Amino acid sequence: MASQKRIAFQGEPGAYSHEACRSARPDHEALACRTFEDAIEAVKTGQAELAMLPVENSTYGRVADIHSLLPGSELKIIGEAFVRVHINLLGVPGTTIADIAEAQSHTVLLGQCRNFLRDNGIRRVTGADTAGSARAIAEAGVRSRGALAGELAAEIYGLDVLARHIEDEGNNTTRFLVMSPEADLTRRGDHGMLTTFVFQTRNIPAALYKAMGGFATNGVNMTKLESYMVGGSFEASQFYADIEGHPEDPAVARALEELAYFTEELTILGTYPRDARRP
Repeated sequence: MASQKRIAFQGEPGAYSHEACRSARPDHEALACRTFEDAIEAVKTGQAELAMLPVENSTYGRVADIHSLLPGSELKIIGEAFVRVHINLLGVPGTTIADIAEAQSHTVLLGQCRNFLRDNGIRRVTGADTAGSARAIAEAGVRSRGALAGELAAEIYGLDVLARHIEDEGNNTTRFLVMSPEADLTRRGDHGMLTTFVFQTRNIPAALYKAMGGFATNGVNMTKLESYMVGGSFEASQFYADIEGHPEDPAVARALEELAYFTEELTILGTYPRDARRP
């Protein structure tokens, strides 16, 4: 019997990245890794077939370091996945909300549950991450201590869900990218295709304006454009972009050809189906 394929993610078992793996690739075994670099390396060395990497959050913007890691990772984007970040109060079995005096989690999640924690008189305790906080609470076994995490963490660490969906905002969502050693240019999915690329403009006046002109004149919708510094220089900026369409679409091909004329570097990171849950 063939061994089960694996998908690597950064974080502890039970993290929201783990939930993304389960949702998008239920036929793969999830492999927890300490860092994003470790998750990428797991794929490059054959420990896993795919990697699940968070790229942006609807509340907090892009995930630090990911944009700079992707171009040098040698991996290609073959899919995207959206995870609705539902936050739950977890406690050791038999605990009630009234027992909880303090709740531990990543500082980002603590900031998203201010109203619930204030209304219930629960003190905030900063932990390294969400699933790690759930594991720590389970190991401590103290009834007055709770964790803020996903329901998968409760399942893995044997904790009770004392209160569900306690986040202040009702639309907090994280977008993940599914990474593979090989690109997949096949047209697939029922909601259209997306293409992601990075580029550096030539050192000429209005280079970015001219580079973007081809997408407007050819009617190609650009859903994201972000810049970030590379090589520790204030002068060199790299741009990350998502567009709707496939590189073989005539309009997209013309836009990319025009973009290439005004750039020093242009790297397509992947072409993949639009997720049905894309907001």
